[in-house]
Amino acid sequence: MQLDRLPVGASGRVRSVAGADELACRLLEMGLTPGTAVTMVGRAPLGDPLEVEVRGYRLSVRRSEAARVEVDTASEPTSDTR
Repeated sequence: MQLDRLPVGASGRVRSVAGADELACRLLEMGLTPGTAVTMVGRAPLGDPLEVEVRGYRLSVRRSEAARVEVDTASEPTSDTR
């Protein structure tokens, strides 16, 4: 599932970031690295941007950017609080 499709309040773990361009590098630099826990906090009224919690801080990303982040959804609450 892509990060942009994660429902508000749902959590998952980053599986991968698609691409090898500047945007992919930027997403990785912002903390969206494979294995990292991520929670969808909210969406703007028109759906863009998205707010996610990752590594203890909140990050706003465009929906098109979030679509490049593949996540595994959490079937159980995670104990990782990073």
